[in-house]
Amino acid sequence: MQAVDTEHTVDSVEWCPLPGCRHLLACGTYQLRKPEDRPADRESQSELDVDEPPIRLGRLYLYSCNEDSSPCPLVEVQRRDTSAILDMKWCHVPVAGHPLLGVADASGSIELLRLVPSEDTWTLQPCSRLALEKQCLALSLDWSTGKAGRASDQPLKIISSDSKGQLHLLKISEAGPGLQAVVTWQAHRFEAWVAAFNYWQTEVVYSGGDDGLLKGWDTRTPGTAAFSSRRHSMGVCSIQSSPHRENVLATGSYDEHVLLWDTRSLWRPLAEVPVRGGVWRLKWHPFHRDLLLAACMHGGFTIINYQTAAEEEQEAVSLSYPLPNSLVYGIDWSWLYFCRLPQTQPSFPGSDPEVRTADQDPALKVADLSPAPSSECLAYSDGVGRTTHQDGSKLEAPLQPSAEDKKDVRLPTSGIKICDSDQDLEAADFDINLLATCSFYNHVLHLWKWENI
Repeated sequence: MQAVDTEHTVDSVEWCPLPGCRHLLACGTYQLRKPEDRPADRESQSELDVDEPPIRLGRLYLYSCNEDSSPCPLVEVQRRDTSAILDMKWCHVPVAGHPLLGVADASGSIELLRLVPSEDTWTLQPCSRLALEKQCLALSLDWSTGKAGRASDQPLKIISSDSKGQLHLLKISEAGPGLQAVVTWQAHRFEAWVAAFNYWQTEVVYSGGDDGLLKGWDTRTPGTAAFSSRRHSMGVCSIQSSPHRENVLATGSYDEHVLLWDTRSLWRPLAEVPVRGGVWRLKWHPFHRDLLLAACMHGGFTIINYQTAAEEEQEAVSLSYPLPNSLVYGIDWSWLYFCRLPQTQPSFPGSDPEVRTADQDPALKVADLSPAPSSECLAYSDGVGRTTHQDGSKLEAPLQPSAEDKKDVRLPTSGIKICDSDQDLEAADFDINLLATCSFYNHVLHLWKWENI
């Protein structure tokens, strides 16, 4: 549907999960700038400058997904220069009345940014920052609120991992909000690429490292691993607990395999799904309990069906979509979903008080700003540009649009409304999905519409 040039190399993309803000998409970049790339006064340059380490620069973008008939749905509403961003996650519950975005960056810090309304749009404002360790990179983070619902007495926590192989458990003071270190421990010999909560038992966390190990930990006794697995043959890069099934865990590795586990029996995986490329990110669909999205680096991205993988009766990969000359690091499902309107119901704006449009709902309005530089809108095509897969699913492929094509690119379609809250879930059509991916070296953020038909 759209391709946006992020200028810097890009590695992280996250849709906001909170109702009323689900049209918002955060995107993080990681740009390595070597000393020789920096402007310098040759006469004043000393010999010490030659050995100066590279600078890791970053930029945080905030986009709004426009619900009107614009040919370019994603509109940039904010950009913020930072240290290079390695990972980002939204908290799934509001904190002190605001959505919170957690960012892990190359300075070795975790930063919290509060989403606040600003005139007709939204902005992210820093509210807390905590340095994990000196001379390290914060590589990942996860919130303890990865599934719907949280007991009132359950503390809000973050688990993070770093380039020294350590894990860091943090506690959130919700009044501020503020970050407080709880405990740090050595988990892996090399980089701890990922750390993640068991969303159903938040005392339990999992970690994956460049040593090829997948480990489980009880944070009440963090010094000793509860289990350790070498089932992956290379570095473990991605882990996510299912928000829909209590005992299901997905892991991915440089070994180009996604493993699905029953956390009650971690001596062997439930299923092993080969994919084309190292698996840097895994994301369960927010509503469809069987769909798992994988960022497969040079292999593009893949959608896996958990049910078929567990039954081992048919091909588990619903879609595998390569992106030539790209390195896909970031992926995420949109929390916006489509609802089909009843046939007898007029589909014009205002006919149904539940139909939310950009004009009717202030939360969905977008500032009148131009898209990011070199933003490119991509049209649909019924032949050359459409990829059809064995199960019949279709993904709109990026094509250079003609001026005539651009008129037909729409986010909504006839007889469908886009829903931003959970009240219409029973009428949702999960055969139509929005997702975002970001490709590292060619610095492109893609917005896709996937029709699973």
